Amino acid sequence: MNSDPPLQDPPPAFVWMNRIYYEDTDAGGIVFYANYLKFFERARTEWLRAGGIDQHALSERSGTLFVVRRTAVEYLAPARLDDLLRIDSRITRLGRASVEFMQTATSGTAALATGTILVACVDRVRMRPTALPPQVVAALTVPVPVPARMSI
Repeated sequence: MNSDPPLQDPPPAFVWMNRIYYEDTDAGGIVFYANYLKFFERARTEWLRAGGIDQHALSERSGTLFVVRRTAVEYLAPARLDDLLRIDSRITRLGRASVEFMQTATSGTAALATGTILVACVDRVRMRPTALPPQVVAALTVPVPVPARMSI
């Protein structure tokens, strides 16, 4: 599933803004490391939503689901309560049944965390790989405008 070559002309990044709340922090007052995976997930979901894809409706119509197959995150600097993070998501590989994303969380000019996430498309009954629906490929490869600022 991950033998697809890197994209020669990848689509532009999708940007999602995420505010840090008290519930996102640990006892030391910094963002708990696993929460970056949640922030990255939200950004990918919002990318699909911005492209007109409702994942629940898509699953009902096409019988497909998305599952994370692999992830690796590097933590570079801490985020703290009330920080506004910018999550940049880029596609690095687009296969028949999977998409690999490079995602970065920044605050101001500081990079906080980077991750590569491989998401597979599966048949929701058999839980076996299946082709990405064409409307998903279209939603991920059409440029989406960068939000000026999200009010959160």
